[in-house]
Amino acid sequence: MLLFNIQIKMNEAFLQHIWKYHLFDKTELTASTGEEIEIINVGQKNIDAGPDFFNAKVKIDNTVWAGNIEVHINSSDWLKHFHNTNKAYDNVILHVVYNNDMQISRSNGEAITTIELKFDKKIFENYQDLIKNEQWVSCENEINNVDEFIVDFWLNSLLIERLESKSEYILNNLNRNNNNWEETFYQQLAKNFGTKINQLPFEQLTKSLPLLYLAKHKNNLLQIEALLFGQAGFLEDNIDGDDYYNSLKKEYLFLKDKFKLKPIEKYLWKFLRLRPSNFPTIRIAQFASLIFKSSSLFSKIINSDDLVEIKKYFSVSTSEYWDTHYMFNKSTKERKKRTGQVFINSLIINTIVPFLFVYSKSKDNEIYKIRALKFLEKLPAEKNSIINNWKLLKIPVPNAFYSQALIQLKNEYCNKKKCLYCQIGNRIIVKRQ
Repeated sequence: MLLFNIQIKMNEAFLQHIWKYHLFDKTELTASTGEEIEIINVGQKNIDAGPDFFNAKVKIDNTVWAGNIEVHINSSDWLKHFHNTNKAYDNVILHVVYNNDMQISRSNGEAITTIELKFDKKIFENYQDLIKNEQWVSCENEINNVDEFIVDFWLNSLLIERLESKSEYILNNLNRNNNNWEETFYQQLAKNFGTKINQLPFEQLTKSLPLLYLAKHKNNLLQIEALLFGQAGFLEDNIDGDDYYNSLKKEYLFLKDKFKLKPIEKYLWKFLRLRPSNFPTIRIAQFASLIFKSSSLFSKIINSDDLVEIKKYFSVSTSEYWDTHYMFNKSTKERKKRTGQVFINSLIINTIVPFLFVYSKSKDNEIYKIRALKFLEKLPAEKNSIINNWKLLKIPVPNAFYSQALIQLKNEYCNKKKCLYCQIGNRIIVKRQ
């Protein structure tokens, strides 16, 4: 093994990586104060406040110690980070550094054993090469050389990580809604009806219009549409000659006063560069039809393991007016505005699956989590620029399970240059010749 003194800038994340994966020279480990060191267990990475690794075990001379490990570039960083006055660091049994520039002590003045890590120069060079690479993903020239088992295992982990992230958002909303699953589902579903461009106004719309108000007018589609379009801010104008629009406005003014409603701002909605079938007016009309034809939708979905049946719930058309309109007061050639399969699949991926995952955790019942993962395996992969680029790199994307994992990989690791935290990056950093 080539040992050296690195002259270029290093960071703690890299040094922690070296420690975590045992990539340092373990021969003749000696502390700055002369004790012989044997590493029995490097410990577990701590992602919360406190020392970097916990539950470590090391042998110092003839005594085995169990406790925490702190990693720094320079030992003097201990003082820069004020660990010398923080009792949470008093149980550090070993201080691991790249450069031991001073002796450090616990809050009571007792010296802490310190060692300098020595490792192969090539590992750091590999890491630097990945970080500096400006390609679409840093490892695109080497990812296909990584063992398929490692890639597949990592993608499985990433899929769960993505679902956990989505779960956190849902749980926060569930808490705000006093544990009302139907209300929270209604809001999340509406958000995803807005797709990427109009998620925010769709979410604000449903938060300004409780599901209970819509339920009171469950059997009247015109009133449901009036509530939704009115709260969306689309019924503020005066339009002569459009009977449908004026009927909506009349209904809305009555219901607005009845429920003491305040609409959101119309300017929040985006039409630019959207296909007409994705215009917010069309999506609101489709959402109104879904509300009209469905009751206790969340309960139905939770109790169904039939993906075909679930898809049918979301297969809806707009009311007749929208057959010849994409916007109010602007007639177009007649065309039925039914939700398409790609859109329905997206709703399942981004709404149904995360809710099943959250519900599984809430009820401590794995059956819902298993069902969510099976749904992803049955659904086709999404079609977007991220997935297209992965395919260009010859990464197989057989279904939505893998497309969701690859989106997570790109957004949370590749874009952020977190190669040290990526199992694919780890393997390349260590194995690249």
